[in-house]
Amino acid sequence: MSLITVIGRGHSGTRAISHTLYASGVFMGQTLNPSGDKIPPEAMYNACRIMAKYVQWNGGLSWDFEPLHTMDIDPEFESLIRAYLADVLNDKSAHRGWKIPETTLIYPWIVRMFPDIHYIHWIRDPRDCIIGGHKTDDLRDFGIQYPVTDDIRRRRAISWLYQYQLMESTPKPERYILIRFEDFILKQEETLSRLEEFLGIPLARIVVRPGSVGRWKTDTGQHDFDFFREAMAENRYD
Repeated sequence: MSLITVIGRGHSGTRAISHTLYASGVFMGQTLNPSGDKIPPEAMYNACRIMAKYVQWNGGLSWDFEPLHTMDIDPEFESLIRAYLADVLNDKSAHRGWKIPETTLIYPWIVRMFPDIHYIHWIRDPRDCIIGGHKTDDLRDFGIQYPVTDDIRRRRAISWLYQYQLMESTPKPERYILIRFEDFILKQEETLSRLEEFLGIPLARIVVRPGSVGRWKTDTGQHDFDFFREAMAENRYD
């Protein structure tokens, strides 16, 4: 049996891969919301708040994640995650998984708890990602400190950066693949072929909307921030 999870910030188009996995016969939990998130989410949210206690904010846009990779995992965290995933872990399906964007907030400890599962890293152009709102826009809701701002777009941008840096700081698991949302939409067949090889299962084809790519080009709000530059270059967003 295989276990799969999706790592990616909210509003990065992760519902597309969740719906694809579900349509392909992967058990994604007993109850899903329209975004393909496994719900109820409260145990996951509380687990996020526990791990956040061990993240040191250095001020500005700098956080120290290193202790997360070596310290003992908080037992309460493990208990909450196993409670949240109980239906997935106990299911007898050949292929099981889950998707909820908040998993990204606890990625270092998820990798340590489940080192052998398949990790799909999902990324989207941050200029598109911050146009819409998400539960993780205000990191303080999850106990994470950052430069306080009333500018909602800047708040979302900081959330994007924090989660990207957290993902980058985490040693890559053995079974790992990086997928750009844009490639899934504009090169669906090619991208699904990569995913099928990675997962070892055939995948369903879902309807995709090319108009969801490059929305920032017609957006009238602020969507570009200097601190996106390095990550955009690394992921071929010119």
